[in-house]
Amino acid sequence: MSTAAASTLRGATLPKWSPYAIVGGSIVLGVLIGLVGGLDSKVQWGLIAGLLYVLGTYVIAARVEGRRQAKDRVATSLVWVAFVIAVVPLVSLIWVTVSRGVKVLDPYFLSHSMGVVANADTGGGAYAAIIGSLEQVGLATLIGAPIGILTAVYLVEYGRGRLAKAVTFFVDVMTGIPSIVAGLFILSIMLIFKMQPFGFAGSLALAILMMPVVVRSTEEMLKLVPNELREASLALGVPKWRTILKVVLPTSIGGITTGVMLAIARIAGETAPVLLLVFGNPFINNNPFEGAQSSLPLFIYQQYADSAGANAAYDRAWAASLTLIAFVMILNLVARGIARWKAPKTGR
Repeated sequence: MSTAAASTLRGATLPKWSPYAIVGGSIVLGVLIGLVGGLDSKVQWGLIAGLLYVLGTYVIAARVEGRRQAKDRVATSLVWVAFVIAVVPLVSLIWVTVSRGVKVLDPYFLSHSMGVVANADTGGGAYAAIIGSLEQVGLATLIGAPIGILTAVYLVEYGRGRLAKAVTFFVDVMTGIPSIVAGLFILSIMLIFKMQPFGFAGSLALAILMMPVVVRSTEEMLKLVPNELREASLALGVPKWRTILKVVLPTSIGGITTGVMLAIARIAGETAPVLLLVFGNPFINNNPFEGAQSSLPLFIYQQYADSAGANAAYDRAWAASLTLIAFVMILNLVARGIARWKAPKTGR
């Protein structure tokens, strides 16, 4: 069959550069409509441009390629528009946090605490809050991650009957509880025993919030392990507990680690339970088992709430926010490295 005949059978198609041309034209038209209509918000301009992009794609593709191919291109364009709508707020958040956080983010800010510095004054830093966050999140992870992983192993490998159903039900319930409820639960215990605020109390509340996330993510990862691997190990006479330890967990370690990191990222930004249980402390307290502590989310809240409109407090709040984002990002990078290192080798 000749090339001309094949081209005739395929029909006319848009050139490869046509989507970019449609995007450019949509942006120009969106800006013009926004200016003519007196719309001040750039978000409105962007939404108009996205709508014009979808409509323009359908009209042009329908005239050149036919309605069937036009529907396919519209579906693709909707995916791209949804992607842009999801990415733009994230990029905007990171841009604002970085641009405002770097003003006071320096070694002095990271190595000094507020101490006697008032929130409205310049100076001071978030060292006490960084130490508090590391200790509280670390203790919560040491408590919540093992319990969550073992619970998931029980549900997938051993769980049968009413007990497994009850555990699954309560895990689902705990997944949706507000963080303030976990804080109030630990606070009630502290009031019964007449205990003063201390860092470990916050870790207990954070562990309660962490466990259901770890259970759910680990459970899904364990279900993805092929049953053939378990059956092959059991056929060789390996006990079930050893099969879980040497076959099932190493196979799913990448997903489990990612789930734990997601749980850490969730609890690292919690403020309500820390405010109730840890109370905040402008001075350095390296002992999470005695005395009030601070944390990065609580530091951010206090700098903003007690700033009295001072720019110095706002700058410290943005710098602490950037520090918290960097902390979570580093944890995720470390987790990905560990997961890749511990993942089973697939090559022969």
